[in-house]
Amino acid sequence: MTDAAALPGQPRGGVLSGPATARAVNVLAPNASAMTLDGTNSWILAEPGSDLAVVVDPGPLDDTHLRRVVDTAEQAGKRVALTLLTHGHPDHAEGAARFAELTRTNVRALDPALRLGDEGLAAGDVIAVGGLELRVVPTPGHTADSLSFHLPADRAVLTGDTVLGRGTTVVAHPDGRLGDYLDSLRRLRSLTADDGVHTVLPGHGPVLEDAQGVVEYYLAHRAHRLAQVETAVEDGHRTPGEVVAHVYADVDRSLWPAAELSVRAQLEYLREHGLIQRPE
Repeated sequence: MTDAAALPGQPRGGVLSGPATARAVNVLAPNASAMTLDGTNSWILAEPGSDLAVVVDPGPLDDTHLRRVVDTAEQAGKRVALTLLTHGHPDHAEGAARFAELTRTNVRALDPALRLGDEGLAAGDVIAVGGLELRVVPTPGHTADSLSFHLPADRAVLTGDTVLGRGTTVVAHPDGRLGDYLDSLRRLRSLTADDGVHTVLPGHGPVLEDAQGVVEYYLAHRAHRLAQVETAVEDGHRTPGEVVAHVYADVDRSLWPAAELSVRAQLEYLREHGLIQRPE
């Protein structure tokens, strides 16, 4: 068995649901799959001693799970006062409207179509609820509307699907763009270097104790994959399917459709930078 400390980001072992930092508690949704890992992490955030909480990513439309999130907060003496979304994929956001009904809260998101209430989210916004402070960090790339939330008091960042607790994420072409994603990883790296962030609270998988290490790993992984895709094209593998079969031959075939999305994003990136030619 591999020591967790030797893995990228130093994933924390043990049960995923439960307290993660002084201000963050995870409630794991029952939607495990190859794409969602153990399931979606629904984060309850609250300042110690406060009776107000913020929930990030209520998860899929599963009434039992949504009620469990509410119950977990209430059992800790908290009332959910606000719901936030990292992005609009259904495993994170499909249950948001129902959760808003259960909690009588607004839903804030970057995408206006996902909002319930007048307020959205934008770069540089500071969210303050019951003494809790969250800073909105734009991290597009996985999707165009992807956001992360910096939790300064815990030296932590909630990354949605931008950084996962295990493995690497998909750049969901055409909505997701690789250039944006690389910029987002660099932005997260700056948080680790300039703001002391050391803990990643991901949208899927375990908490990571080495934020800088995992971001550096993600950047190196993307550079390696880009080089592999560029070489594959030079060797005559022209279509995304052909590139996936060549570059991702060691990956479970059930993940190839997702890999093809990332390959399409990588091909577009290489064309934009003049590293390969556009098809005639």
